[in-house]
Amino acid sequence: MHGSNCVYNPEMEITRPTLLLNKEIALRNIENMVHKAEDLHVCFRPHFKTHQSSEIGEWYRNAGVKCITVSSLTMANYFADSGWDDITIAFSVNIPEIPEMNELASRIKLNLLIENKEGLIALQEQITWHTGVFIKIDTGYNRTGIEANRIPLIDQLLESIQESPLLEFKGFLSHTGHTYQANSTHDIFSRHFDALQKMKALKMRYVSDWPELIISMGDTPSCSICNNFDGVDEIRPGNFVFYDLMQFKLGVCKLTDIAVRMVCPVIAVHPSRNEVVIYGGAIHFSKDSITNIDGKPLFGRIIISDGDQEILLDEKNYLHALSQEHGIVKVAPRDFNYFKPGKLIEILPVHSCLTANLMKEYMTTEGDIIKMMTF
Repeated sequence: MHGSNCVYNPEMEITRPTLLLNKEIALRNIENMVHKAEDLHVCFRPHFKTHQSSEIGEWYRNAGVKCITVSSLTMANYFADSGWDDITIAFSVNIPEIPEMNELASRIKLNLLIENKEGLIALQEQITWHTGVFIKIDTGYNRTGIEANRIPLIDQLLESIQESPLLEFKGFLSHTGHTYQANSTHDIFSRHFDALQKMKALKMRYVSDWPELIISMGDTPSCSICNNFDGVDEIRPGNFVFYDLMQFKLGVCKLTDIAVRMVCPVIAVHPSRNEVVIYGGAIHFSKDSITNIDGKPLFGRIIISDGDQEILLDEKNYLHALSQEHGIVKVAPRDFNYFKPGKLIEILPVHSCLTANLMKEYMTTEGDIIKMMTF
């Protein structure tokens, strides 16, 4: 692994945990997904919860993206202020926020999610602008949404939507988030296909009454490696812009597709227990982990610089534990010479979405600072 991939410039004078972003890799990831959506003949509505940056949003706009997905009303307002005027909030309606949704719906094309009668009734009573509505379907993730076989409830919701002059039924939306828990790429294909069949069955059942209905799916694992999206009208991946170790372990991306790294100073070395302490903890990386080859939690893979070359150390060297500000790196004895107090090391994060959300800004490999939404 060579330094041209994402190595930081020593002249950047990094002094504290810093999220390093390789713009070239991120742009390539965006272009690849844009082309895949074109090949699949589906609308590309990327999820912006991963990067949460108006500047990075422009990279998508320059690639031809016209509509986006967000995960909160706050995020929707932030990107609306940046000129995005077709936004789906992929989070089931939070009833107390409906008055604020009215303000946003007055200035953009807004789509909301419902999964119960209470949310729909609240919208009917309080919404004051034309608003799109998706019914959220649970295809196996078991987080939110209506099970695809609950036809009586879906029928009731559709009947009520049809009677609401300000609500427009857009279609069925799902998130196959359980692909993140897959054991293999074959498992990802299987979970995606199962979800696809459930969504296609709904489309076949209702398309005669709702000929414009949209089937909206999209998680990064499926959108990255699956090619069967028959019956799908829209995809909404988000994490793909950066990828991370979780996606790499799933077999979804290559290490060279990961666009972000944490740069952290070494604070202390403890050869007697094969550990190195870094400035970089749970408030920088998050508490997400994957299982290492030794069966223990892994919070990041270690990259060190050796002259003009960068080296990805093997999995005997890994970010092993996190407290608030501290990180503990397990180090193989043969590799201890790479670690000295004051030296900077790079760490591939397990979950780039949460890491970015915690860090609130990026430093590009050219030394530019890119801010994220902060409210």
